[in-house]
Amino acid sequence: MPTGTNIRTYFDGSWHEGDIAVMKAADHGMWLGSNVFDGARYAHGLTPDLDRHCARVNASAEALMVTPTVSVEEMVAIVHEGLKAYAPDAAVYIRPMYWAIDGGMSAIVPKEGGRTGFAICLEEIPMAPPDAAATLTRTRFRRPVLEDAVVNAKAACLYPNNARMLVEARAKGFTNALVADAVGNVAETATANVFAVRDGEVFTPVANGTFLAGITRARHMANLRADGVRVHETVMTFEDFHAADEIFLSGNLMKVTPVTAFDDTRFQIGPMSRRVRELYWDWAASAG
Repeated sequence: MPTGTNIRTYFDGSWHEGDIAVMKAADHGMWLGSNVFDGARYAHGLTPDLDRHCARVNASAEALMVTPTVSVEEMVAIVHEGLKAYAPDAAVYIRPMYWAIDGGMSAIVPKEGGRTGFAICLEEIPMAPPDAAATLTRTRFRRPVLEDAVVNAKAACLYPNNARMLVEARAKGFTNALVADAVGNVAETATANVFAVRDGEVFTPVANGTFLAGITRARHMANLRADGVRVHETVMTFEDFHAADEIFLSGNLMKVTPVTAFDDTRFQIGPMSRRVRELYWDWAASAG
């Protein structure tokens, strides 16, 4: 079942209306998980950092030993062509994807020089209103390290672990999970990067190779610093988040999501999360 509506699919060199089939049962990506994706956004008539998201899906493919076949420039052009079918005020999730078709050594490894599947899915998913908030709890599941999993890629095979985190959190009455890395420090949430605000300064877990330090995360940090806010990338504990004045999440899908609870600690939707959202869309408009 799709997440959004009004779906269009780019596959085999052209755009198609609807959620069409793109994989076959024997494709390596279908049965052995060599599939990667990225997510960009079209909102307010803008596609912020689309080129960076396209570049990252190519890098993710290489991390899974899948050969990328579409240049960043070509991918950006294909996306803009597909978006012409949507209304200027539509909010669209942009998802380019690769997967290996052919297996190589003992079928497990994608075949070197083998065929690569490529598709782009566009689907309308509304942007959340500014007061739509998340609540967080701890989870027993952790982010893996590079020695255990392909954490240097936005790979579909990583997401069952995130799903376990979400199921556990929602069973406890929360919407998301604040997740530790392998040694017990905070890494991110199950679905997004995370920031804490204390005494007017912003803190976020340092990128340590256990999670994707997101494109939107980097954009928020740059915008805040340009606005004169001190931003720290540092090792953070769960107590740091309990002690925060404000918490917000950063992800491509909704850009900024304020947090109103972490276990039994309650928060207001604060001025920093509002400012981060304003700065982001002001930057996006200025960047075109």
